[in-house]
Amino acid sequence: MTDTLPADAPRTARVPESAAGRRFDAVLAELFPEFSRSRLAEWIKSGDARLDGQAVKPRDPVRGGELASLAVVLETQTHAEPEDIPLDVLYEDEHVFVLDKPAGLVVHPGAGNPTGTLVNALLFRDPSLNTLPRAGIVHRLDKDTSGVMVVARNLPAQTALVEQLSSREVHRQYLAVVVGAMVSGGTANAPIDRHPRDRLKMAVRDDGRDAVTHYRLRERFRAHTALECRLETGRTHQIRVHMAHIRYPIVGDPLYGGPLKLPKGASEELVAALRGFRRQALHAETLEFRHPITGEPVRVSAPVPADMLALMAALRADAETHRG
Repeated sequence: MTDTLPADAPRTARVPESAAGRRFDAVLAELFPEFSRSRLAEWIKSGDARLDGQAVKPRDPVRGGELASLAVVLETQTHAEPEDIPLDVLYEDEHVFVLDKPAGLVVHPGAGNPTGTLVNALLFRDPSLNTLPRAGIVHRLDKDTSGVMVVARNLPAQTALVEQLSSREVHRQYLAVVVGAMVSGGTANAPIDRHPRDRLKMAVRDDGRDAVTHYRLRERFRAHTALECRLETGRTHQIRVHMAHIRYPIVGDPLYGGPLKLPKGASEELVAALRGFRRQALHAETLEFRHPITGEPVRVSAPVPADMLALMAALRADAETHRG
């Protein structure tokens, strides 16, 4: 069912009789599932969410049959400046953008990157995104990871996409080139949290958050492997940490990759390709999700970037040279 109300339109809904005795905030979340619980809680406290026209507390019980009303207030949530930065949009409608993020583009502005980020580019393309938390971004890619990302264009879409991600309903498939010739695929199931000493890094930790990465072989070279990785969870640096943990670090990874390893007898071309690859060889290839408003399946793929294609071509040529 498509929601035809503008995002900031007033809304009303009748509290069902079966809800009698339940907390107002819990009932409100069921009546208006397009908004997050935290946003609804803010509106209850500000008096913008009311019960029969009266301001009530989140814990107050409902009787059943009352009219819940919502005066939606969309304040500016994102204060970054719009910038005319080109975006490669793979799919768009009034509810979502699906983008192909290039390697080198930072997603969120921060202390070291106040401008020139994906958020700045998004605000230029759609200024209304400044009313959404994180300008509609529901998941992120590391600066030097390329590939497909989905961005919500309104609160109902953002809430629905966040829910799909948290319930592990979104299919995220990556291409990675790792150091070492794997013989089979598998699953890395190891909890991840912040590194205990290096705050720039994540690490596998017994007390970390659960993290699961499935991987299978796509192409095997002499001393490297191209993998297809599927995320079951979405922890920061997850694939990078998991691949390093199982001793197949991603080529070019500055945080987890370790020293450069060259295959014995590598050609000058391969040496140059490996030495010249200055980012982690990781590309978000395919994203599948249910459209947040219509419920229809959406599948979008981003083409493998030229630098990874060139790296794999050099590895392939090396393997063919040494075959037999």
